[in-house]
Amino acid sequence: MKQLIFSVFLALLSTLAYSQKETAVNDFKKLSWLQGNWKRTNTKPGRSGFESWEKVSVNEYKGLGVSMQGKDTTFQENLQLVIKDGHIYYVADVAENKEPTYFKITAISNDGFTCENPEHDYPKKIVYQRNGQQLKVTISGGEKSSEFLFEKLTATPSL
Repeated sequence: MKQLIFSVFLALLSTLAYSQKETAVNDFKKLSWLQGNWKRTNTKPGRSGFESWEKVSVNEYKGLGVSMQGKDTTFQENLQLVIKDGHIYYVADVAENKEPTYFKITAISNDGFTCENPEHDYPKKIVYQRNGQQLKVTISGGEKSSEFLFEKLTATPSL
């Protein structure tokens, strides 16, 4: 009897894990709008910024975020959207951190997503929201927040 109960328990766990992964794969498809190049529109004079995203596989996008002053890069982050352990994660890799920071996607739609990591110092929450060819990215944590506005480009940004 114990063996039967254990077998049923394993079958239920396997079904749940498969269902969770299938949901993540289906949700991941909703991110296709992010592909391409996005130019930041709310920068100070003399500054610029962009994000570029490309689909690498059915469960991974790679991105690059760059801020510039004139022709000098002032900030760069390697970004990734990936399915891991049945969940979708936004991964930010910046020089200031020893390791990449994982933000779990907690909400997703056809026009945006929210990801969170309450253990991270700042930001704790990142929201991407698309409106046509416009994109608003809000990062927040505690009482602090910043908003980045982008417009989708048809050509690759030049450095």
